[in-house]
Amino acid sequence: MSRITLVLFIGILLLGFVLRLYRFDNPIADWHSWRQVDTSAVSRNFVDSGFDILYPRFDDLSNVPSGMDNPNGYRFVEFPIYNVFQAGGYSLFGILTLEQWGRLVTIISSLLSITFLFFLLKKYTDSTVALFAAFIYAILPYNIFYGRAVLPDPTTAMAILGGIFFFDLWINNGKKNSNFKSLIYFSSAILFTASSFLLKPFAMFFMLPMVAIAYNAYGLSMFKKWQLWVFAAICLTPLIGWRVWITQHPEGIPVSDWLLNGGNIRFKPSFFNWIFSNRIGTLILGFWGGSLLVLGLVLNANTEKIYGFMKGQMLIFWAFLVSSLAYVTVVARGNIQHDYYQILIIPTLVIFAALGCKFFVSPPKELFNKKIGAGLLAVVLVFTFAFQWFQIRDFFNINRGSIILAGNAIDRLTPKDALVIANYEGDTTFLYQTKRKGWASYQNPLPEMISRGADYLVIADPKESDMEFGNTYKIVEQTPEYIIFDLHKNP
Repeated sequence: MSRITLVLFIGILLLGFVLRLYRFDNPIADWHSWRQVDTSAVSRNFVDSGFDILYPRFDDLSNVPSGMDNPNGYRFVEFPIYNVFQAGGYSLFGILTLEQWGRLVTIISSLLSITFLFFLLKKYTDSTVALFAAFIYAILPYNIFYGRAVLPDPTTAMAILGGIFFFDLWINNGKKNSNFKSLIYFSSAILFTASSFLLKPFAMFFMLPMVAIAYNAYGLSMFKKWQLWVFAAICLTPLIGWRVWITQHPEGIPVSDWLLNGGNIRFKPSFFNWIFSNRIGTLILGFWGGSLLVLGLVLNANTEKIYGFMKGQMLIFWAFLVSSLAYVTVVARGNIQHDYYQILIIPTLVIFAALGCKFFVSPPKELFNKKIGAGLLAVVLVFTFAFQWFQIRDFFNINRGSIILAGNAIDRLTPKDALVIANYEGDTTFLYQTKRKGWASYQNPLPEMISRGADYLVIADPKESDMEFGNTYKIVEQTPEYIIFDLHKNP
């Protein structure tokens, strides 16, 4: 690697890090806060009650996620790798809040994604494409927001890329190096790949690039390589074990069948509009970036004529594309319902957008010269960032500060073991702010919830009708932003 390439790459990493510090100290009450607080609540319970990774718990005791009462607050979704790093960093160092440690884990994951993507592209294309990919991944506003959100998805994307990176080293460099190095590559590929499965089983969609790498190395005889079958078996075993384990407590497993094709949305016009126009075209690529994506797709089909890249190498990028299309198609409802589900396809979009950038800086002579191409590319990138920022900027906002004030009041005025009703129509963001376990909705009539153990009721932005609870239950504290009732005392 040339010195200038290394300097530019380090500069991109530093830029990506600085951009992801935007509103780093925000409480978790911004966009998709419900999923972020559920993640962070597991980490907080590790800190408060010990690192029992086989029994992750969060604050919601309701039947909303799974359809079953969950009095122990079990949270059996992803294996809590992310939470171990978040809670572990906080417990070991304590120099940041727990929420900030979560953001830091995500930021580091995002920077590692940039690194793995850069070195993969540098090997299979050239330094120019690799630098453009790293730069786009670093500055996309969608990536900036989710690259510092408290979610396991960015870490999953990093683990996928890390698994592909080390798998490639194992397959293509193992014979050139010592047995020790080959073992390191093999073990690292397993570690990252198995972790990606445990974080999000959807990561399995993105194993096609590994198949392409193996095919390039061995052809169809790859199916005869016992080492590859051993690799696949080892990577899948932890996920299978985890899935078998959690079936013991179905009350802690959220209903998820709807993620595939809830409402029979797949292949309907609205499906294509949501995924390809609203999410990829508008939210992620900001209109203008879509031109780079399309151009990259066209060039990837004709690379030998334009750049001289080998078709075998390009097969890996087509594998990324097919993986992404399969993922958004199979998990159709999930990708429409939640825009953070598209985090896993960002590497694919970035790869092809970077190939599109290559066209502008190394255009065919008969079209235009490099200076004009560079100018056009600068315009496209600036407009991409600007229009996407317009779509993303409100994601950082906290629109209901009252739930934070009310949560702080509950934490100040009630015992640590109190059970709280923080009605937010099932969204656990409000409940998380109280630092208490309880319910995020009126799951049952209030007397029945009291019999289940509810101690306090807190209401944010109370209305006149909410004051009627004061006829039956003692008001602990009342402000224009919130009101707290003691459910065991009369007025």
